[in-house]
Amino acid sequence: MSDHVRTEVVDRILEIELRRHDKRNAITTDMYLQMAQALERAQGDPGVRAVCISGGPFFTAGNDLSDFLAAPPADESAPVFRFLTVISTLDKPIVAAVAGQATGIGTTMLLHCDVVVAAPDARFHTPFADLGLVPEAGSSLLLPLAIGRAHAVRMLMLGEALGAEEALRFGLVTAIVASEELLGKAREYAARLAAKAPAALAATKRLIRSGIGRTVRDQMAVEVEVFRERVVSAEAREAFTAFLQKRAPRFEDAATP
Repeated sequence: MSDHVRTEVVDRILEIELRRHDKRNAITTDMYLQMAQALERAQGDPGVRAVCISGGPFFTAGNDLSDFLAAPPADESAPVFRFLTVISTLDKPIVAAVAGQATGIGTTMLLHCDVVVAAPDARFHTPFADLGLVPEAGSSLLLPLAIGRAHAVRMLMLGEALGAEEALRFGLVTAIVASEELLGKAREYAARLAAKAPAALAATKRLIRSGIGRTVRDQMAVEVEVFRERVVSAEAREAFTAFLQKRAPRFEDAATP
């Protein structure tokens, strides 16, 4: 089991903390598996009333590209897709505390969280196209619905990042709090949710997403197929290699099917 993820139930709240700080919490296959298993256990545990996800001084730099190069996700059973499935269907309320980078899945997973508390330095960045990839987590559907098509294009195609204030204005963030108060405020929200009637809260969450829930699942299935193809493409391999070598990618040298 990875030492880079802490999972602990405290006062009826499942705390998931990313702890790979030397790599800005870039997420590996083992980390996805540990988070997925923790959320799956929480789904069936009446003693867990809410979830709080945090990452310390930076939420996450997204997927570990070296890990992806070595073992690209092959199908929906891959830990990354298993994590996305459970976080997008969990009945328990989810609170996220976001500081610093929230790159790739660090932003798209937030579309499945119920409360997102951000530090002033939070930056939300989805550079999928820059990496020869496509959006995941249903974000190709949910992000345009949340912030409008024009701003979704800015994020998903142009690769522009949003700061905390802009994310709050667009409704991606619930509140902005001082960095030193971030985790405390997230835990406060989680405690408030954990104190409410659990069945009523779960039913409310299902109602909120009922109108688009099936569509999101369908969209995620399509994304998985395209993402799985793109992650082993020549473009993605060139983008990953260029990133790791700290140079600009040369897409003209890569086949573009």
